[in-house]
Formats: sequence, structure tokens, C-alpha cells
Amino acid sequence: MSIAKVIEINSSSKKGIEDAVQSGLAKTGKTVKNIQGAWVNEIKVVTKPNGSVTEWRVNMKVSFIVD
Repeated sequence: MSIAKVIEINSSSKKGIEDAVQSGLAKTGKTVKNIQGAWVNEIKVVTKPNGSVTEWRVNMKVSFIVD
């Protein structure tokens, strides 16, 4: 029998959504073993006054198997 746990993390990137997700998972993977997947809950952006995007932010739930 396996038991999974879910944690919620926030990550950001100036490059884009995919980079925010990948960098967040990579950092999480340094301390959490057996990551099985992630669900992106929210996508937010930081903009300049003219509306151009300066930073992408994601909130995601990461699931992993407990040893």
C-alpha cells in the first residue's frame, strides 16, 4: 500500500509559466523525494504600468509518495 501526500508551493519566473513550474519542482525536489505530479492551481502575472508582463507566478499542488 502506498500513501501520497500533497503540498502547496508558489514559484515565479521572468521567462514564463513553464519555467516557473519547472524551477518550482526542481527546488522542491531538493528536499522532497518521490514526486509524482503537480496541479497548477493559479497563474498570476506582475506587469508594468503599460500592461507588459514582467514576472509569471504559479501556485501548484505537488504530490509525492511517502516512504
